[in-house]
Amino acid sequence: MGKTLMIGSCEPFSGKSAFVLGIARQLIAGKQKVRFGKPLATSVELVNHCLPQPLIDDDVRFVAETLGLQESELIPSLHHLASDVADKRLANSDLKAGKGFESLKKQLQSPLDGLTILEAAGSLHEGLLFGLSLGQVARGLDAQVLLVHLWKDSTSVDALLAARAQLGDRLLGIVLNAVTPDEVEELEQSVVPSLEALGMVVFGVMPRSPLLRSVTVGELVRRLEARVLCCSERLELMVETLSIGAMNVNSAMEFFRRRRNMAVVTGADRTDIQLAALEASTQCLILTGAGEPLPQLINRSEELEVPLLKVEHDTLSTVEVIEQAFGHVRLHEAVKATYAFRLVEEHCDLDRLFSNLGLPCRDEHHC
Repeated sequence: MGKTLMIGSCEPFSGKSAFVLGIARQLIAGKQKVRFGKPLATSVELVNHCLPQPLIDDDVRFVAETLGLQESELIPSLHHLASDVADKRLANSDLKAGKGFESLKKQLQSPLDGLTILEAAGSLHEGLLFGLSLGQVARGLDAQVLLVHLWKDSTSVDALLAARAQLGDRLLGIVLNAVTPDEVEELEQSVVPSLEALGMVVFGVMPRSPLLRSVTVGELVRRLEARVLCCSERLELMVETLSIGAMNVNSAMEFFRRRRNMAVVTGADRTDIQLAALEASTQCLILTGAGEPLPQLINRSEELEVPLLKVEHDTLSTVEVIEQAFGHVRLHEAVKATYAFRLVEEHCDLDRLFSNLGLPCRDEHHC
């Protein structure tokens, strides 16, 4: 079987797709072939209420479009992770991946001058009901595994130790992600050697990125079921931070000046706060509570091209929905992909990774 690398994580939205983009781009630049797929699809756009055929995950489509991969270089998913499908499998007590897994294994046996990259489900256990958890697929395909792991503090190691216990020698190494930027150097000097002493190869330490955690105004409109009062053509703007306009206007103006690319949530009756927010780095203004905005606010929003949204939720509920969105949206914007390329290249030792995979290095001196 050709070289196959699974990109997994201990919890969802850990940065797997961003890492896939980064390493795949480097392989393609080095004239290596890349195949990519997700054995268990987690995000699929229905066509006339039916799953598309072949079953290609939305993340796989985005990576393919970004990197210029051909249809033949995409590996269809075997199952779609959805509640209705899970209900049927549970009712049938069906825990096997099915005949499709043998077809996948046969497909990967074809020679490839490069690497097959498979993105696993969101966690170590997700997909067990489908026979497609990270460990099951890695064993079935004789694949090596790289974990992209969200780092909070040293307690984050517990999940890595649990993963190593499950994966054994199949665990090729790890990449620590979403590290507080000021702590990256300290981790590289102290934590990384300790992890390596425990037998876990660390291929990179990537800092937390507000841009990669950001969400479009359009996604907030969808999640909040908001009415767009103006600037509906600007819903592609990226929101990186959240501010709540519940203070006096002088304090609010000082606070807003220190923030960037904000979504500002405030009551519909707080015209003073609303106008102050429009003069700052605000990507959208979200009004809660009863009442409608004054015409001068709508006019000013249109002048500055800041989308103005109205929601039926109260301020607390609105804030909860927005906070849940940060870091939990898929990597489907070109600006995020461009940043992911740079992040992986600058903070990961790809030559060491490629060498450990038996692939040509970008720089032969580092092999």
